[in-house]
Amino acid sequence: MLVDAAGLYFRAFYALPDTITAPDGRPVNAIRGFLDMSASLIERRRPTRWVACLDLDWRPAFRVELVPSYKAHRVARDGSEEIPDLLGPQIPALLEVLGAFGLACAGADGFEADDVIATLAHRDTDPVEVVTGDRDLLALATDRVTVLYTGKGIAKLEELGPADVLAKYGVPAEHYPDFAVLRGDPSDGLPGVAGIGEKTAAALVTRFGSVEAMLEAAAAGDDGFPAGAAGKVRAAKDYLAVAPAAVRGRLDVPLDVIDDALYLEPRHPDRLDELAAELGITSSVQRMKKAIATAHG
Repeated sequence: MLVDAAGLYFRAFYALPDTITAPDGRPVNAIRGFLDMSASLIERRRPTRWVACLDLDWRPAFRVELVPSYKAHRVARDGSEEIPDLLGPQIPALLEVLGAFGLACAGADGFEADDVIATLAHRDTDPVEVVTGDRDLLALATDRVTVLYTGKGIAKLEELGPADVLAKYGVPAEHYPDFAVLRGDPSDGLPGVAGIGEKTAAALVTRFGSVEAMLEAAAAGDDGFPAGAAGKVRAAKDYLAVAPAAVRGRLDVPLDVIDDALYLEPRHPDRLDELAAELGITSSVQRMKKAIATAHG
């Protein structure tokens, strides 16, 4: 199970009130929510391996160079990611709790969690489940990789394989990024191609596959385009030449071998108990322990 950690702790932060606090008064709603949601996933799906994948660079330079508007709407005045004041301090504490459990975390300088997930899913041979609210990762869906999409919440988790992606969006999973580039995605600051909406984007992907193939066909005067679409593709050729590389998850992130086993016993039990008391999250820690025990059968 590969978890988009930021996606989960942001979801937890907004789902639970910030009146959930530690004994010293600091908010711990994101920590509690992350642990409770993770416990629910582990209990239901029973993975034997688990990794929290981290955004060590939420807006990598290589993506901004390709598409300057990439996530630009989420940049704070100081150039960092816009994170709620009450969430930021919870993240290091959450990572310390995960470390005390012995739950694996993985990240790489210059890369987003999406890239970490894509690399780990690609290089493995076991069945993989990807937990994310980012639809770009639907591209990873194969007979071996299932995307557990959290867009409607953990309770209404969508289990998406390649056939499900095709049925839901009308495009092969591997070409979902091409579809997103054409249609646009405001959440990532992707402008899309003017005049091309969801239906036309799906039709183009079905006909040509990749954006690169569309550009070649449009330049060659291929008559397989819907009316007017070839001109729109040609007009957006500069954007289309670079955007796919900004959207697709990287498969070459330099990651060491990760000890990602879901161990029955916490790695640092005394420190975990200290953190549980300090943060006032004893019930969430116990719930996680119970979930891990359930996964072990």
